[in-house]
Amino acid sequence: MTKIDDVMYYPILIVVLAVAGIYFSFRTNFVQLRLFPESIRAVKEKPGEKGKVSSFQALMVSTASRVGTGNIVGVSTAIVLGGPGAAFWMWVLAIVGSATAFIESTLAQIYKRKDEKTGGCYGGPAYYIETALKSKFLAGLFVVCLILTYGFGFNLLCSYNLQSTFSVYGFYNPSVTPKIIGAIIALAVFISIVGGGKSMIRVTEVIVPFMGVAYVLVSIIVLVLNIGMLPEVFRMIFTDAFSGRSFAGGLAGSCLVYGIKRGLYSNEAGVGSAPNAAASAEVSHPVKQGLVQFLSVYIDTLLICSATAFMILISGVAIKPDMAGAPMVQESLRSIFGSFGPLFITVAMIMFAFTTLIGNLYYCETGLSYLNGNKKPSDGFMKIFYVVAALVVFFGAIISMEAAWALADITMGLMALINIPCCVILGGVAIKALKDYEEQKKAGKEPEFHAKSVGLNPEDLDYWE
Repeated sequence: MTKIDDVMYYPILIVVLAVAGIYFSFRTNFVQLRLFPESIRAVKEKPGEKGKVSSFQALMVSTASRVGTGNIVGVSTAIVLGGPGAAFWMWVLAIVGSATAFIESTLAQIYKRKDEKTGGCYGGPAYYIETALKSKFLAGLFVVCLILTYGFGFNLLCSYNLQSTFSVYGFYNPSVTPKIIGAIIALAVFISIVGGGKSMIRVTEVIVPFMGVAYVLVSIIVLVLNIGMLPEVFRMIFTDAFSGRSFAGGLAGSCLVYGIKRGLYSNEAGVGSAPNAAASAEVSHPVKQGLVQFLSVYIDTLLICSATAFMILISGVAIKPDMAGAPMVQESLRSIFGSFGPLFITVAMIMFAFTTLIGNLYYCETGLSYLNGNKKPSDGFMKIFYVVAALVVFFGAIISMEAAWALADITMGLMALINIPCCVILGGVAIKALKDYEEQKKAGKEPEFHAKSVGLNPEDLDYWE
């Protein structure tokens, strides 16, 4: 799996991500930078009808799916095993990749469909692939990859990452503790997804945003207490990012490859997951949600991932390969806050991991509905699925770090390799929609979308016309 993983990311995915991001950046005149103020305005807009999903709510859903254990463990793994320069390549991927995030979310809005039961809307890559490219097979293949990614790859990794945070405590026994933690997580997830733990989910939905804010605040405290080290931290990041080792044959251990891998895992720009949330927003023009969605990439990588990177590098704790992951972050905070540091990371990981596990299975359920003709599968099938999902969580806690990361990287990479080429083929539609949006804004109008304005047949769009 590691060999497949290495080849998939270098040279294949690095080239695909870079070319697509640069291509969309130039085609949109760097919309992710040029219209940043407009994206802030768009996120404040309320839906036309009460009860519909707002831009802000859709942003929070997609941000919740992005912000998770990868922001802590993924960044730590990249820096410890790849070098400080990995942080720089994460930033580059976020800025360039946010143009791809704009395209995929705008396309999801254009080709979204009406939900006759609720009066709302839904969509995502499967729907723009099926509608615009007329390929039900490719759309189905993407959904299968999505289910493999979120139901298996990501949940295996999330479970592993959570149990690894307990390795710094004295009671941790490598042969016993992971199994106990895995069983507890699996049971909690099973109870929640079968409907018995709705109150648990509601509690975490309230706690996690506060946990995210608390995490950033703790990182700011670390920075303030070690402010004199900040110039040295930036020197370390930039020196390592452009060192010969960074580009040495694209080896798995280079900071370039680690930065791309962990950056993609964290912000998911181009993977095709966020468009599923973006399509649910009620807006007057698809571009509005495209603008809002690239904000999610910035929040995830430029804010929260950077917080982790700075905490590790500014703490002065020696970087050791055997501490890759949560232990490195925990030891960094221990040097500042004593025993509270590791405990804080453990609590944050529990909160992030639990909601991530539940959110990932939500994506799986929507995928299964698509494969079943947009109808929820039978109760009997779903019970079997829930049992399998819980078992996956259990096994994730006891597999090796290398296997967990490789599986997540491979399944996520497959999604990106289907979604990004489709976005390149269909990108002209999103770019026309952007021009239409900007023309209406210049004319002093509140932008409204019509199929003919971007050269589409109104009959081909289920929601807008």
